[in-house]
Amino acid sequence: MFRNLILGALATVFLLGIASTLVLSSTAPSRDLALGTTALRDTASTGASPAAEVAGVQARVFTISPGMAQARFVVDEVLRGSPNTVVGVTDQVSGQITVDPAQPGNAQLGPIQVNARSLATDDNLRNNAIRRFILETDQHEWVTFAPTGVVGLPASAEPGQTYTVQVPGQLTIRNVTRDAVFDATVTPVSETELRGSASTTIRRGDWSISIPQIPFVADVGDNVRLEIDFTAAS
Repeated sequence: MFRNLILGALATVFLLGIASTLVLSSTAPSRDLALGTTALRDTASTGASPAAEVAGVQARVFTISPGMAQARFVVDEVLRGSPNTVVGVTDQVSGQITVDPAQPGNAQLGPIQVNARSLATDDNLRNNAIRRFILETDQHEWVTFAPTGVVGLPASAEPGQTYTVQVPGQLTIRNVTRDAVFDATVTPVSETELRGSASTTIRRGDWSISIPQIPFVADVGDNVRLEIDFTAAS
């Protein structure tokens, strides 16, 4: 059972990013975060029992809802002649993982989505530049990470034990999709709760993210660290 929970959790971790994680917009965030897979969306929205049918068997659905995760980007810059580290943060993260307790191979990992419009740094001028010129979040609201597998899962797992894995997948930022791999840890807290974190470093140039000329910013690093901490509940 807990091996399956781990598989689900790992998918969630990534996004992001986003993740996932690189954006802000002048337009307010959409009210509802899109859920990971179409098949799971109705279950979440209707408040039905947290189970879905996968390959003819009952499987448990673990959900990351807004407020249950924090996605961040971290990048270095030279601001007014001095080194500075910029951190952008949001808790508007969504995703779902379907786990078949009897057959781990049937687990379905939905994409993790980060609402780019809700990301914020410690400076409103920087936020405005991000949303208007860098990531154009009026047109590109979502940063998405779609996992394609999990590497390093143990044969069995115990509640309370932390496991280290890698999660490859496709990261989409501003309609540019490229491969990314997140290093992750996940802990099955119980049969109804998973906790984890994940991170990766990307080159913003690989996603065609350019920085406009700003008089008091001499340089912005090409390497961007993406991090996420999450709780997924069933």
